[in-house]
Amino acid sequence: MTIKTRGRLMYTAFVAPAIIFFALVILVPFLRAIVYSFQDWDGISSNISWVGWSNYQQLLHDTAFMKSFVFTAKYVAVTTVLLNVIGFLLALGLNQAIKFRNVLRTIFFLPYVMGSVIVGFIWQFIITNLFSEIGAATGWSLFQKNWLSLPDYAFWSIVMVAVWQSVGYFMIIYLAALQGVPKDMLEAAEIDGAGYWSRMRNVVFPLIRPALTINLFLAIANGFKGFDLNYSLTGGGPFGTTQSLAYHIYTEGFGRNLFTYASSKAVVFFLILAAVTLVQSIVLKRREVEL
Repeated sequence: MTIKTRGRLMYTAFVAPAIIFFALVILVPFLRAIVYSFQDWDGISSNISWVGWSNYQQLLHDTAFMKSFVFTAKYVAVTTVLLNVIGFLLALGLNQAIKFRNVLRTIFFLPYVMGSVIVGFIWQFIITNLFSEIGAATGWSLFQKNWLSLPDYAFWSIVMVAVWQSVGYFMIIYLAALQGVPKDMLEAAEIDGAGYWSRMRNVVFPLIRPALTINLFLAIANGFKGFDLNYSLTGGGPFGTTQSLAYHIYTEGFGRNLFTYASSKAVVFFLILAAVTLVQSIVLKRREVEL
């Protein structure tokens, strides 16, 4: 056996399990969902009929789907801004020579390693029980309300918990980018008379642009795919006002047994997410090249 053949066999041995796993868990179900979207099946009976584009035509008049899409778009917009702004400010502060900065970095990052379902149930208990105790002790009307039973408060509850859990991860990415900024460039800019904000705008921000691209991609993609917090914190309530697209598709398929109709929604959801991700990547990468 030649060295080249041995190398190919070793490469195949390491890569093949990953390819097989990807095909079985992601590729095959995805292709099957596309096929299901053109069929009519409740997931129980043995009768499966082809309906063509009927599911997609019905989708155009589905107010529940549009309602969940509006909620998801609003959620993505708000969390993307908050995660990046707060994450950058935390990274900026913890990049300074302060005491216990490593401990603080760990504290801020720790919630991210917790499971989202567990985080949702913990915060559900805090909001429904602890907040009422705070309201009773302080008399503050803000805490006397049941946040999860009011649509506007429920939305901001999900946003608050999502930011609390994930901001540490975004902070770490920004922190790594800030630590990669050459100190001699900052010193040279300071010697030339550039103030703090001028150095940030003309030196720091252009150099950390790749980190911004990564964080925007993660925030938008994770926001659109959000399911765990939606499921465990509000359950899509009250009255379906906080039902994300992913959770809505789940309830359609596994709650109402509309598997083929849910598959058509999943395909549309995939196309929306792919389009948003593609446009974002092209725009941000182009700006990086221009700089």
